[in-house]
Amino acid sequence: MRKGLYPMLSVEDALERVLSYFHTLEAERVPILESLRRVLAEDVYADVDIPPHSNSAMDGYAVLAADTRGASAARPKRLQMIADLAAGYVTETEVTAGTAIRIMTGAPIPPGADAVVRFEDTEREGDSVDIQVEVLVRENVRLAGEDLRKGTLALRRGSRIRPQEVGMLATVGRKEVLVTRPPRVAILATGDEVVDIDVPLGPGKIRNANSYSNAAQVQRCGGIPVLLGIARDQAQDLTQKIRSGLEQNVDLFLTSGGVSVGDFDVVKEVLAAEGDMTFWRVRMKPGKPFAFGQIGGVPLLGLPGNPVSAMISFELFARPAILKMLGIDKWRRPTVGATLVEEVKRKDERRHYLRVRVETEGRLEGGYLAYLTGEQGSGILSSMVHANGVAIIPEDASHVPAGTRVQVMMFDWE
Repeated sequence: MRKGLYPMLSVEDALERVLSYFHTLEAERVPILESLRRVLAEDVYADVDIPPHSNSAMDGYAVLAADTRGASAARPKRLQMIADLAAGYVTETEVTAGTAIRIMTGAPIPPGADAVVRFEDTEREGDSVDIQVEVLVRENVRLAGEDLRKGTLALRRGSRIRPQEVGMLATVGRKEVLVTRPPRVAILATGDEVVDIDVPLGPGKIRNANSYSNAAQVQRCGGIPVLLGIARDQAQDLTQKIRSGLEQNVDLFLTSGGVSVGDFDVVKEVLAAEGDMTFWRVRMKPGKPFAFGQIGGVPLLGLPGNPVSAMISFELFARPAILKMLGIDKWRRPTVGATLVEEVKRKDERRHYLRVRVETEGRLEGGYLAYLTGEQGSGILSSMVHANGVAIIPEDASHVPAGTRVQVMMFDWE
């Protein structure tokens, strides 16, 4: 296809085509302490009632609620203390009318008792205890199965595992759990102008920021980045690095640079020679040039070379692909309604993704304030550093005055 004739796709059309190539990866079993931030590949059910027995929610006295009727600090009800019960132990001693058992938090409710009075609401007198408040049946009692009943769903397949999920896995007796294998993502920068980050900058050179920002994005999604370095604008070097990446059993290939209409044709020619590639223009700014296809059977996303373009393109296309490989259905970033503080002028009919800082302290009725984070050029990486989201300006919005309500896709809200 000649320069300038690449098809122009909407963001939705491009994403649909990309995601059609991806599927959930196979599962692997890991110890639960190694499962943090991984994705469940199985439904997990409670093996017992949780809690397994009714127990005390407070340190206090197990009683019959009826024995506390009318109790107050001025007119306490005196009960005979007949036993002590610590957490982790049970008793066969039954609470009957006029008696109480001293009980610790977590200890099983003894036979006959139907409520617990807190220590703070009692006064001990030898083997007797004065109850100074009236309690209701089941007050300060955690009922057996009130969290989960045996056999009910505790954790759903496709959920991201957080510390609380690890705790639930332990609660239901799981030492190991089935999780989706994390995708391995090859990352390759291209261009004669790009140098390693520890190399002194010469005339016309720039540091390889894209590989590291994209690698960090991969890690944040739950994938494993495989950094391949920099391929020069030479067919032999680019071909060798692509083949090296494929030898490392990757599930996705990301390149940055060399896919714009005005770029040298080396990247396009090598990608087309090594696989089945399609080059697009996506109706978005930043990030219009884009390549997609397969190299050696591995899906490849060719991202633009400018750092902001590469990061935004990753968010819109690579991130959903990685999450789909992990088995996550709800891959869309959360959005929030916000009011733009500044005017935005448009020069084309692409969908614009403006880097903004959403301020929660300056809330307006029905939304938030969104401040532009400086110049919006595709090479201004600091605009991403200061942003916590991107304001989405539709293709048909020719002029966006200050005060316009927009949707903001939030980066920092999981």
